[in-house]
Amino acid sequence: MSPETKELLKSTWAKVVPISDVAAGLFYERLFTLDPSLQRLFKNADMKEQRRKLVQALSAVINSVDDLPSLVPTLEILGRNHIRYGVEDRHYDTVGAALLWTLEQGLKEAWTPAAKSAWVVAYSTVSGVMRDVAAASRENATAQAI
Repeated sequence: MSPETKELLKSTWAKVVPISDVAAGLFYERLFTLDPSLQRLFKNADMKEQRRKLVQALSAVINSVDDLPSLVPTLEILGRNHIRYGVEDRHYDTVGAALLWTLEQGLKEAWTPAAKSAWVVAYSTVSGVMRDVAAASRENATAQAI
């Protein structure tokens, strides 16, 4: 990730933090609009706590952007945990779309093509680690079942 990309992530995230609970609410509304079937994954969730966890996770990514390898073990745990929650590989694309839409709504004029590109890179990096470990976990489970 280039220094420019990292700086754009940090500067745009700093603008989202003051409205983070509203942004997280918008994110989940958009997520459930894009794929209503995802609501079942949150049927027992405290959505206020879920919004807090989302903001916390995004903050962790931004705070680790200068040393992303240090974040990999946490992302691998999240990827494995998301299997238990019922997350499928296709859901990552929906989450990415909801995240980008939410950032666009919250950042308004600060949502430039460069900012969008930076967030696409960041989300692709994070979701790539989570997807890879989830796929490996599913393959291991299938192999053990045979």
